[in-house]
Amino acid sequence: MNGVHDLGGMHGFGPVVREQDEPVFHSEWEKRVFAMMLTAFGRRVYNVDEFRRAIERMPPARYLAATYYEKWLHALESLLVEKGALTAEELLSGHAAARAPANATGLLDDGSGGGVESFDDSAVKLRFDKRFKPRFKAGERVVARNLNPAHHTRLPRYARGKRGVIRYDQGVFVFPDTHAHGQGAKPQHVYTVAFEAKELWGADHNERAPVYLDCWEDYLERDRAGAKPAAKTAAKPAAKAAAKPAAKAAAKVAIKPAARVRAAKPIARTRARARKGPTKR
Repeated sequence: MNGVHDLGGMHGFGPVVREQDEPVFHSEWEKRVFAMMLTAFGRRVYNVDEFRRAIERMPPARYLAATYYEKWLHALESLLVEKGALTAEELLSGHAAARAPANATGLLDDGSGGGVESFDDSAVKLRFDKRFKPRFKAGERVVARNLNPAHHTRLPRYARGKRGVIRYDQGVFVFPDTHAHGQGAKPQHVYTVAFEAKELWGADHNERAPVYLDCWEDYLERDRAGAKPAAKTAAKPAAKAAAKPAAKAAAKVAIKPAARVRAAKPIARTRARARKGPTKR
């Protein structure tokens, strides 16, 4: 969805400050959030795209002020309540009101409907599943669709409507735009697409600094407008070049017999006169 989380290409946030020797966790509570997130994720209470969508729904001011694991905590709390794993009252009190049922796992399917997770063996099988035929191939020119969705998407705003070239086919993955909303996995091929910096940011940027994005098939269209003019321009000079030698050869064939006939007539008349002798006046 469009929101403050999609910072690519936006200005005014200042430089990215890198912390020297940054630790994995800055405090103990971050470790606990990490562990709880993986536990719920492993038990398939929610999927990774639902988790990302929950972070995106944070109020903009809160999102910008939050640290990395504060965003994780917000998503974890929101999803556990939404999925019925705990209640808002239990969340506030910090204590479970009742023992959780043994079958409360929220299991998803193998990729044909609900989805699969990145650490699951079925995700590897899905990636190389030959039943899903690729719509594009490496070297093909494409255009990223100009979307402005109210739902979750992995296509950043700065790339929408921009032209690029497919470099690699990464295989088959679940579609995050539907997967994040419980609308099925919709498996499809994902392609690494190269976008030139000038195409994304303008003519004053370095042409040798492309941006590579992994794009699902539903994000892409064939660049028909960009491919046709190049083909026509290349065809015309080739046709002209091929026509010139043929025209010259035809001209030579047409000229030579005529020249020989004209040159032969005066010679034949001179010999005839010599046999007849001097002409009387």
